[in-house]
Amino acid sequence: MWLEQFGVLNIWTYLAGMFFIILVPGPNTLYVLKTSASGGVSDGYRAAFGVFLGDAILIFLAFIGVASVIKASPVLFTIVRFLGAFYLLYLGIKIIHATFFSKKVHSEQTTTVQKHVFRKALTLSMTNPKAILFYISFFVQFIDFNYAHTGLSYLILASMLEAFSFIYLSFLIFGGVALARFFGSRKNIAKLGNGVIGLFFMGFATKLATLSS
Repeated sequence: MWLEQFGVLNIWTYLAGMFFIILVPGPNTLYVLKTSASGGVSDGYRAAFGVFLGDAILIFLAFIGVASVIKASPVLFTIVRFLGAFYLLYLGIKIIHATFFSKKVHSEQTTTVQKHVFRKALTLSMTNPKAILFYISFFVQFIDFNYAHTGLSYLILASMLEAFSFIYLSFLIFGGVALARFFGSRKNIAKLGNGVIGLFFMGFATKLATLSS
């Protein structure tokens, strides 16, 4: 295929793998869905762009070798792993508290969503060591390291991933807004849904904390 001249190998296998990996629910996608449901399309895209930037930074770190160093160092990997787990746990507890224990649930949730959405999404993306492992182990399988400009190869693969991620997260954003409208008059069901999302975040935190390096 013509992309091989740019050091990209087995592009159809890469696209198939990328498709299924992006579609698997994770903390980033759940956060974008929750944010769009609570704050609307604009806040949903703020969260999405935080995820995009976090992914771009991790891809760049994998390219220059920093991600490999983190993976190779048990101490650094453990630090990143527990930072990610702590942040996921924090978000999960905060969602559950705002949903079931706050006296002004709606107003407090709206205020929380509007504040620092981009920063929270970026932090969530950057403290995910599984993403580091993904960008090391997955990308390298589709790059010809005999090619003189592997940075271009990384850029091509990363652009494809970010483009598909944008489409998928856009679907989640508008889906989240539609769900918010549907459950707007069904407060109990909406609270249950928020509680489930909070529990998912706590579950991701537990899984991440017990992840073996």
